[in-house]
Amino acid sequence: MMLPVFLFTGFLDSGKTTFLQSMLEDPAFNEGQRTLVILCEEGEEELDPKRFSINNVTIHTVADQSELTQGNMILWGRKAAASRIMIEYNGMWQMNDLFDRLPENWGIAQETMMVDASTIGAFNQNMRQLVVDKLNTAELVIFTRVEPEQDRMELHKLVRGVSRGAQIVYDLTDGTSEEDDIEDPLPFDINADVIEIADRDYALFYRDLVDEPGKYEGKTVRYKGLCASNMRMPKDTFLAGRHIMTCCEADIAYCPLVCKWDRAKSVKHKSWGIVEGRINEKFSNIYGKKGPVITVHAFEPASEPEQPVATFY
Repeated sequence: MMLPVFLFTGFLDSGKTTFLQSMLEDPAFNEGQRTLVILCEEGEEELDPKRFSINNVTIHTVADQSELTQGNMILWGRKAAASRIMIEYNGMWQMNDLFDRLPENWGIAQETMMVDASTIGAFNQNMRQLVVDKLNTAELVIFTRVEPEQDRMELHKLVRGVSRGAQIVYDLTDGTSEEDDIEDPLPFDINADVIEIADRDYALFYRDLVDEPGKYEGKTVRYKGLCASNMRMPKDTFLAGRHIMTCCEADIAYCPLVCKWDRAKSVKHKSWGIVEGRINEKFSNIYGKKGPVITVHAFEPASEPEQPVATFY
């Protein structure tokens, strides 16, 4: 059975413990499942077990990173009879050091990075590599201690400079919270004669195309995709797209576009190619509904991209 891991990252006193405490106090979250909490650093705030049901929560404190081995984590989980794991990770430790040591049946269910808005500028200036290391894999970034009138653009840019897909939330000093609503420009020119999609941008392109197909009606696009075809497809049809990872390996899915070309049968199954063609929304049996169909103008075989699985960051 796969054990879900709720991972909290960020630097000392950024609010990780406070957030973890609030989750354990929430009856909707902590309603009986046996939980192992692994604490990897000690800040000013400490967990207060008196405020939540300690009967189903086991807390283990890690004093040194050398203790965080796969064998130890398996042992702690068994002793706690845990059905889920919560890890408050040390901000000075690299993320891959943890990912490489996680037991095989432990899977990241959610990764949240807590960021103190009043100090992150100094951290980013002096320890940029560690900041990027945490932002690279965070699904949710929560800025704490944000002043209500504070300009949030720099905070937004800090995240988007590394991760395009992470959700951003601002916890204000007046006790309220707000989701980030700053719009990011697309990393490609949608008004160009030919919209060039870089390898790193396919996930953003695909999501935007699916969400707002009208923007792309009649536009010409050029992108590299993994091609697929079989005998059941019409002779003028093949697929070209990328595998996209939304948040973790468990949700990787092939997200192709239907391509129409009179030489479709010459496209090899599971080969990479560069497709150029006009997008129109049409009914396709492959989609089972209307969807973006590319009338191919040009196609050329291509090598596999450096990062075959597309992501939003």
